[in-house]
Amino acid sequence: MNDTPVIGVLALQGDVREHLIALASADALARPVRRPEELAEVDGLVLPGGESTTMSKLAALFGMLEPLRERIADGMPVYGTCAGMILLADKILDPRSGQETLGGIDMIVRRNAFGRQNESFEAAVEVAGIDGGPVEGVFIRAPWVESVGAGAKVIAEHGGHIVAVRQQNALATSFHPELTGDHRLHAYFTEMVRAAG
Repeated sequence: MNDTPVIGVLALQGDVREHLIALASADALARPVRRPEELAEVDGLVLPGGESTTMSKLAALFGMLEPLRERIADGMPVYGTCAGMILLADKILDPRSGQETLGGIDMIVRRNAFGRQNESFEAAVEVAGIDGGPVEGVFIRAPWVESVGAGAKVIAEHGGHIVAVRQQNALATSFHPELTGDHRLHAYFTEMVRAAG
């Protein structure tokens, strides 16, 4: 890999464009990924916010579930925000019928834990490993992490709840950093992809 990693954004549903913009500003070559052959061409992948049940069903429909699981299991760097965090969980506390995860982080996640759409909020979040002060987190029907296993490292909490976790090449936040114009988390992830390459 040259110095500019190719990072995909899973473009089945959710706030894809905002992630593409944030990644480009973090000096990555960003592209949407919808099909297995597009997945094969990226060095890392962002799983955006959206509706986790819909995303898992669309991934199955597009023949993406198994290729995604395989690439993540093989160590491809992956970053999930909000619904993407739910997709990366090894276990969901209250899954919807037919909802599947990709796994990758030894954590148990509770969906919509911070409340409904009208209870969305912004908060400053101190994230371990991110320099320059807290990041502005946008929480929209956000999950939180109930617990993590031995392999996963908690890197941020808010209101006594775990809101960011890293396990080797997998990163997850319950909030949306792509909606704020602060692209430090995307830069951090881009560095993870570079290091893995």
